[in-house]
Amino acid sequence: MILQNILWPKTDVCSQEKMYFRKNKFVSRVNQNFSLEKGGIISADTYFNSVSVDKWRKYTEITNLNVTLKIKGHCCVRLYYKKKIHDNIYEKCVCEQAYETGDMLEVTLPFPSGEGMAYFSVEALDNDCIFFGGHYSSDLTKASDSSVKIGIGICTFRRESFVEHNLDILNKYILNNPDSELYGHLEVFISDNGKTLDIEKLSNDHIHIVQNKNTGGAGGFTRDMIEILKANDKGMGISHILLMDDDIIIDPESLLKTFRILSIIKEKYKDAFIGGAMLRNDAQNIQVESGASWNAGRLISLKQGLDMNSCEACLYNEVEEYREYNAWWYCCFPASVVTTENLPMPIFIRGDDLEYGLRNMKNLILMNGICVWHEPFENKYSSFLSYYILRNQFIDNALHFPKYDKHDAKKQLMLNVLHEIFAYRYKNVDLVLRGVKDYLAGIDWLINSDGESLHKEIMAAGYKSSPIDELDMPFSYPVYENSRMENDSKLHRFLRLITFNGYLLPTKRDNIVSMSGIRPFNAYRVNRLFNYDVTSQKGFITERNTGLAFKKLFATFTVMREIDKKYEKVTNEYRQRRGEVQSLEFWKRYLNIE
Repeated sequence: MILQNILWPKTDVCSQEKMYFRKNKFVSRVNQNFSLEKGGIISADTYFNSVSVDKWRKYTEITNLNVTLKIKGHCCVRLYYKKKIHDNIYEKCVCEQAYETGDMLEVTLPFPSGEGMAYFSVEALDNDCIFFGGHYSSDLTKASDSSVKIGIGICTFRRESFVEHNLDILNKYILNNPDSELYGHLEVFISDNGKTLDIEKLSNDHIHIVQNKNTGGAGGFTRDMIEILKANDKGMGISHILLMDDDIIIDPESLLKTFRILSIIKEKYKDAFIGGAMLRNDAQNIQVESGASWNAGRLISLKQGLDMNSCEACLYNEVEEYREYNAWWYCCFPASVVTTENLPMPIFIRGDDLEYGLRNMKNLILMNGICVWHEPFENKYSSFLSYYILRNQFIDNALHFPKYDKHDAKKQLMLNVLHEIFAYRYKNVDLVLRGVKDYLAGIDWLINSDGESLHKEIMAAGYKSSPIDELDMPFSYPVYENSRMENDSKLHRFLRLITFNGYLLPTKRDNIVSMSGIRPFNAYRVNRLFNYDVTSQKGFITERNTGLAFKKLFATFTVMREIDKKYEKVTNEYRQRRGEVQSLEFWKRYLNIE
C-alpha cells in the first residue's frame, strides 16, 4: 500500500522548494524532475517528503516501510532515520545502494527498523543523473478498509472565488479522476451562509450546496453536519467528516494522506481526530499552529512560528505534546461523533471548534504534510469579535472548566476592557460588556436569540474600516513599522502603570498601529491612533477621551457586580441544560430548516 507520494512544489499550491527537497549547487530542477551533475545531492528530510514513521506505526497497522524511486544514471541511494532528542539531532544512515543505468530504473528499498523521521537521499556519482520521483509504501498483512468515505463540510460567506478555486482542485484531482485513490470516497457539502454561490453551476453528484441562514461558522458547519446525517440516512455511507475553511489553499495530497491513515488505522484509534496544521498563505513555510490547548481561556497554539523549511522544525513537529483540540480549518473525525443530540453550540464564531473538540476529542493525530495555508490571524481583524471572544470564552469555560470561577471571569473582563481602553476603542468596550451581559442572561437567552439578527446589530456597533486615503489622518508606513518594532522598557512600564497608560499625562503625538497587534505602550501619551490593516489597506481612527475612558471603566465595575450576583447560577445552568442547544431539534428551529 502506498503511504505517501513524493511531492513536488506546485505554483498554485506551494512553491517553497525546501519544504519538499534539499539540494546542493550541482542539482537543477526541470518541472517535476531533478537533473544531477557529479556530486549533486538531493535529500528528502523535509516537511512533505519525509515519513513520520513513529506516528504511522503508532496509529496504523503498518509493520514496515519501503521507498520506491525512479532514477537514471550512476547514482547512490541512501536511507536515513533522523530524530530530535532535547537539543540534539541524531541521524543514522541505515541503507546505501549504488545504481548505474542508461534508462529510467524503478528501485524499491526497505527501511530497516528504526525511529524518528525516515527519508532518502540521492547522490550523483557521475554526470547526467536524473531523479524522477517515487513513493513510500508498506507491505500490510491486513487489508485496508475500503469502506472509508469522507464528507467534507465547508462553511462559506461571500467568498465565491475561494470556494470555486478549491472545488476546481477537488474536481480535477479527485471527484472527476478515476485514477485517484479517493475517487468514489469523497463527498463535499457546502453551507452557503451568504446565499451567493451559483448552486446550479457548482453542484454535481458529489458536491452538495445548501443555502443557510447566516449564523456564523457554528451555524454553517452544523448545517453541514445535519446534511451529512440526512445523506447517511439515505445510505450515502459517509464514515468520516472533514471540516474545512472556505478560504484555505489545500493540496489534495493532504486529503489523500488522511484517507490512507483512516484506511489502516488501528482499532484502538478508530475514534481519533486527524488535524491539519495551519501555515501562512503569505509566507508559506511558516507554521501558525499544529494543534492547540485551551487552558481555561489562555489559548496555546502549539508549534507556533516554526519555519518548515528547516529540518529541525520538521523534527520538532514530530514531538507529540498535550493538545485539546484542532481548529476547523482542517479537522477530520468519525461521522459517528455527530448525532442528533451531539451537535455544536450556537455561538456564531470563535469557540465553536474549541468547544466541540473539548467535548468529543480523545486522540488527535497530527503529521507533517497534512496542512492548509490560510491568512494569519494578525491579518484578520474585525471590531465585532470583541463581543464574541469573551462571551464564548465564558460559555466554553462553563462547560469544560468548573474551576474557572467568578473571580477569574472578572479578571478576564478587566483585562479585555483595559486592552480596548488603552487602544481608545471605546465602542469595543461596549461590545465586550454586552457580550458578558448576554452570557449572564443565561442559556434561555442563547436559546431564544436570533443569531443572524444579533450579528447585524453587533457589526453595526463596532468600528468601520475605510480606505486609508479617505481618513483625516495621513498614513506613513515607516511610522506603522516603527510602532510594530518598538519595545517597552522597565521604566516605561512603571510610568505607564502609575499614569494609567498615559491617560493622566498630556498627549504629545499621533501613532499608526496594527489593528490586530496593538500593544498598550503604542498608545502611551498618544492623541490619535490610526488603526491600520495591512491586508485590506484600510483603517479607522480612534482618539483619546479621558472622560469617556473612565465612564467605560465605571460601566465595567457595574458589570462586575452582575458577575458577582449571577455568574455561578448561570454557569451551572449552562452545564445542566447544554443538551437543549446541541440537539437536532434545536438547530432545525434555529436555522429555519423544514
